[in-house]
Amino acid sequence: MNTPVIAVFAGGTSAEREVSLGSGRACALALARSFPTRLFELSADALPAGLDPARHVVFSTLHGTFGEDGGMQRLLDAAGVTYAGCDVASSALTMDKARTKQAARARGVTGARQIFFNARAKPAPDDVLAQLGAAVVVKPNAEGSSVGLRIVEDRAALVAALAGITRGDWLIEERLRGRELSVGVLGGRALGVVEIRPKSGVYDYASKYTKGLTEYLAPAPLDDALTAKVQQAAADAFAACGCRDYARVDFILTANNTLYLLEINTLPGMKETSLLPMSARCAGLDFTALVRELVMPAVQRFATRAASIPI
Repeated sequence: MNTPVIAVFAGGTSAEREVSLGSGRACALALARSFPTRLFELSADALPAGLDPARHVVFSTLHGTFGEDGGMQRLLDAAGVTYAGCDVASSALTMDKARTKQAARARGVTGARQIFFNARAKPAPDDVLAQLGAAVVVKPNAEGSSVGLRIVEDRAALVAALAGITRGDWLIEERLRGRELSVGVLGGRALGVVEIRPKSGVYDYASKYTKGLTEYLAPAPLDDALTAKVQQAAADAFAACGCRDYARVDFILTANNTLYLLEINTLPGMKETSLLPMSARCAGLDFTALVRELVMPAVQRFATRAASIPI
């Protein structure tokens, strides 16, 4: 069997397009050290011209809507194209923060208390205050990179945040204060734990993508028992949501060492300085080795599929 060409998808149509372009270019360069590689920069919610299921294995770095919510995965499945990462069902599940936390809770991994609502049926501010208190986080139920996230500290700010919501599904969560942690999961095995310390105190879009606004500690300064606890929770959440190949799992660790799931990101940022590569370096994998490991299960699925097709 010929070695497949790795088709790296980047760009897309979501609010995270520019982040995706950076991820895609970095991964294409790294993958080209191990495989024939072609970078596809997408600008529509469709498969690109020239994609061949008999030649290509897709490694997607599309972030956000349609990229990681199962939409692109559904098109790839329909076209018979082998791809790395989570399948349609787990991609759709993990893009939905409310459903993710529900699934993880069944495996003993808890998330923050929350109110889920649609823009057409917003909760009354006083009901939110009664259930969750004044300090809350308002965010879209299905966006990444902290797009649309609002930190609220009082009733007036909550009223303003709710007034600005005009469409879509949203979450209001109690604001948890503590240490923000991120763990890569590769083939069901948790990698190193990274601690994120935004200088503003809030890990929002600016803190994520503006150089110098956030400090990262990799590995996180946790004792062995606590590190193992975080890694086990990451692996459990990954399994609970039916994830495949790889993902990144984010948590808040409060002052009393209670761990709360924030989200599972199935197509996380993938530049050398991104969180998943940081987590992998803690486990001895440099960027080139990591991207090779990320795509290898799909390469193996491609080979198995090719061998089953009669000549």
